[in-house]
Formats: sequence, C-alpha cells, structure tokens
Amino acid sequence: MDELIGRLAANASIDSAVAEKTVGIILGFLRNDGPSENVEALINQIPGAEAAIEASKSGGGLSRLMGGGLMAVGTRLMGLGLGMSEIQTIARELFRYGRDKIGADQMGKIIAGTPGLSQFA
Repeated sequence: MDELIGRLAANASIDSAVAEKTVGIILGFLRNDGPSENVEALINQIPGAEAAIEASKSGGGLSRLMGGGLMAVGTRLMGLGLGMSEIQTIARELFRYGRDKIGADQMGKIIAGTPGLSQFA
C-alpha cells in the first residue's frame, strides 16, 4: 500500500493521507460495481487494501444519500479536495499499478466490466 500511496501522492501532487483515502474509496467502488473475481485479485495484491476500504466507509449515511456508482465516487473524491484532473491522474496511476500487480488482461476486465470506468483508463 505504501508504494501505491507514494506513487499517487507524487504523480497527483496530493497529500499521502488523501491518497490513502482515495485508494479506499476507489477500491470499495470497484468491489461493489466491478467484476468481483478480478477486483478481489487486485485487492489481494495490495497489502493494506482491506483496511483502506473499511476506513473509507465512514460517513456511510451521506454516501447512501448520494446514491452509488461512479458519480458518488466522484462526489466523495471531490469532497477530499480533489479536482477532475487529479482524479483522472489518480485513476490512471491506480490502473497502471493494477496492471503491474495482476496483469493487463485482468485490469482490462476490471475497467471494461465497471460502468463508466473506461473514461478514466
């Protein structure tokens, strides 16, 4: 997890605490909306991913009011102070990291199998 957070913080010019929250939010979204077998393979390759996902669940009432899907994720990420260009940079870096960990084929299945995600690939 430290390697991923470091990459996100450096490439998106964000604080490492924000990077960690972002990872939790995005992985939680992928777990809920993506192809479960591929997403679980990715999560299993990122030490600390489960803890980040659990930590991102706080404030669940507000999240439920926002609905689900990619729009809710975007709203939550913007709530951390991220702009659209930072979110795109983070998504691209997370996908690159995922390709390194589980291979391009599995990461491609996650991107293709998650509604709205291909625009960030």
